[in-house]
Amino acid sequence: MRVINIGPDPSLAYRPDLDINKTKEKDDYRNFESGSLIDRVFNTYKLMHTNQTLDFVKKKHSEWAGCNHKSMTMMDAVMSLDQMVDESDPDVDFPNSFHAFQTAEGIRQAHPDNEWFQLVGLIHDVGKAMALWGEQQWAVTGDTFPVGCKIQNSVVFRNNTFLDNPDEKNPKYNTEYGIYEPNCGLDKVLMSWGHDEYLYRVLKFNNCSIPEQGLYMIRFHSFYPWHTSGDYMHLCNANDLRMLPWVQEFNKFDLYTKTTEMPEIDTLKLYYQSLIDKYCPGTLKW
Repeated sequence: MRVINIGPDPSLAYRPDLDINKTKEKDDYRNFESGSLIDRVFNTYKLMHTNQTLDFVKKKHSEWAGCNHKSMTMMDAVMSLDQMVDESDPDVDFPNSFHAFQTAEGIRQAHPDNEWFQLVGLIHDVGKAMALWGEQQWAVTGDTFPVGCKIQNSVVFRNNTFLDNPDEKNPKYNTEYGIYEPNCGLDKVLMSWGHDEYLYRVLKFNNCSIPEQGLYMIRFHSFYPWHTSGDYMHLCNANDLRMLPWVQEFNKFDLYTKTTEMPEIDTLKLYYQSLIDKYCPGTLKW
């Protein structure tokens, strides 16, 4: 994949060498069958898959997309994730703020000349702050999937968590295309509500200058059934297929930088603040 070079890395901050596979093999990530966290993970997905209906998603768009809940800087939003542990994640059990810097540093190691890509790594999960502002984790975290059409087999826990979802009993929503047209484009598809769509909406609302590829990574990085399993291609248009390699490139760092080696955040904040000042400056509406 060609990554756009937008200038040299200006950082003078300490940056540890990240071996992104230091403590785990790649096949050990995203284990949804066993592990010490599996009960918590399953319960989160069970609630998600029971309650994330088409009507629910439309309601959440009306509640959150207006960005009228908070006013704060991007760095303050990132650091608020000190209080957030993702209950859907089978890989880690530490605050999401550490994962933010791990992802960003993994990208900076591999793509030292691409500032906006590094910033996307830092902020990609900031939408999870909804869980600190009153939203349930099952409506914030976890893999996303389209509502209003047939649920594909690659969706996590597909076989045993959707039984009580009323959309499963609605024949209009259980065909391959459901309420959508063939190759309509993912921008016209309603995804299960979560932190991806919310942060995308916040960035657009505040006219942040992250390029299209970065916004697309943020909006669809949790759509694993698509970018990893290859499902839902029948809903994609040419732009989605053009953006897919960017999301897949981002996913390598989102997933495989999750280790027990914690970054020294205080030494990194100055550098990442400079990126925030460039692409997402000032106080934002959330």
